Amino acid sequence: MIARVWRGWAGSPAAAEDYQRHYETDVAAHLQRVPGFLGARLLRQPAGDEVLFTSITYFTSMDDVCSFAGEDPGRAVVEETARRALSRWDERVSHHEVAVDFPRPPAPIDRAAMP
Repeated sequence: MIARVWRGWAGSPAAAEDYQRHYETDVAAHLQRVPGFLGARLLRQPAGDEVLFTSITYFTSMDDVCSFAGEDPGRAVVEETARRALSRWDERVSHHEVAVDFPRPPAPIDRAAMP
């Protein structure tokens, strides 16, 4: 599994909300159609007067990353809506082989709710 890591900064709380909404809707819809896409996380962190976002997307292989990113998989894919919401962003991304992946444990069973 390959993790694709990218960062972008929003210059205000309102812009951060716009970017997060874009990621939750447009980016999510696009990624769902990419072969080999396995999931994504968007991390959010205050960074002085800005809000830092770190996007981590997961793909089966680098071939699948290329089907998303094109001929230069290290080039960031930043759509126009994101460019309007963010004040700056990384032009390049990094790719990492996932060495260890702990799956989320199952939710506990609420026996009190059972008949």
